[in-house]
Amino acid sequence: MEDFILRRQIEVEDSFDVVVAGGGPAGVAAAVAAGRLGKKVLLLEAMGCLGGMGTSGLVSAFGPMSNGVEMLTQGFVKEVVERMYSAGWMEYGVTPEAWTTSYMRWTQYNPEYLKIVYDEFAEKAGVEVRFYTRVIDADVDGNSVNGVIISNIDGYRFIKAKAYIDATGDAVLSALCGVEYHEAYRDTEKGQPSTLVSIWGDIDWDEAKDTIPGHKKLILEAIANGMFTVPDRQFGINRIGKHTGYLNAGHLFGTNPISNRSVSDALRWGRKQLLEYEAFLHDRLPGLEHADLISTGALLGNRESRRIIGEEQLTKEDFFAKRQFVNQIAVYNRFLDIHPYDSSVEEWERFQTFHNKYQLGVGGMMGIPYGVLVPRSWENIWVAGRCVSVDNQVLGVIRSQPCCAVMGQAAGCAAAIAVENGCNAKDVPIADLQSVLRNQGAYIPSYKS
Repeated sequence: MEDFILRRQIEVEDSFDVVVAGGGPAGVAAAVAAGRLGKKVLLLEAMGCLGGMGTSGLVSAFGPMSNGVEMLTQGFVKEVVERMYSAGWMEYGVTPEAWTTSYMRWTQYNPEYLKIVYDEFAEKAGVEVRFYTRVIDADVDGNSVNGVIISNIDGYRFIKAKAYIDATGDAVLSALCGVEYHEAYRDTEKGQPSTLVSIWGDIDWDEAKDTIPGHKKLILEAIANGMFTVPDRQFGINRIGKHTGYLNAGHLFGTNPISNRSVSDALRWGRKQLLEYEAFLHDRLPGLEHADLISTGALLGNRESRRIIGEEQLTKEDFFAKRQFVNQIAVYNRFLDIHPYDSSVEEWERFQTFHNKYQLGVGGMMGIPYGVLVPRSWENIWVAGRCVSVDNQVLGVIRSQPCCAVMGQAAGCAAAIAVENGCNAKDVPIADLQSVLRNQGAYIPSYKS
């Protein structure tokens, strides 16, 4: 690596305690958590804002945060939603019950304001943030990461740290290091489809809200009448402002998120097919006759790509058993959200069955053990977000923004403890980690086997 650095004239920067790759909800939570523990943290983000799919991807809704009895995603997540709520940046009419005691509730917000909130949190925690920056290589010695090479407008830089957190969603840093992982389409026959989310304006919500329950019937009628090139039955438009909403519709079947060509093709088709949805909104939905397309996501909404092989793996058997763990760092409740793999009626019915049947129920929760954050046999790298060590069924549970964030907070605290104690990732004292997380407001029920 030294010869490479000299040959490419890569500047070597001062080292950090923790480097976090990826500034989505998992990465922001990880960086803020470690920063609050006094560590020198560098947060790297490929886009021009923090938030990942929740901002750049325009997925303008926090997924379930409560099990219908109590809020499960406390700590960092609770701070964020309460900041958004107090400023009036959540959906109209929302109350704290949405995240404290509502079951299977998605809570909409304005993504532009979430960008500002994440900036505030990172700044207050002393986190250095670099936008438009990607990790492109890693210097690895055995199962330890010595440093990473980043690329941005300044050129290449070599960054050393004591601990590294991969919150890229696609396990980009882990793959560069040589961590073992499962990959959609390589290790599975199918992969969940992507979606290009969009923002629409000039919506009369007073009129539209009365017709929303009938949208499923209307989309089926439109498909039968040949309005759509792809007969996709998934459709949802949700209010995020006085006259604005975000559209989550138009599955991009067969998209491979770790193939640039596949993603590029999907983005082009995703934008093109919005013209069909525009016609549907104007012709079929009262209150949306004049809806204007304002923006499409700068990020493609990918649901499945890489999942690392960790010290532990969370499986569908754990989900159905509502299993708790002695070393759990979070708990969560969401149905098995495995989107249709194609546009067939059979796949749509399978998805609806999962949606309605495979739930944990009011008061239920699934524990998330610490080992899913730690790549197997690696010393100083953690993973947080949808690329943690889970099977492809539980992936549909844990990939929501709130769950990614609570895992990120745990990874950030674990990395800070490891730096402080000089221990490897898998040897972080669980009792100490749980104590630190609880001190940061996290909800971690005690469990003894």
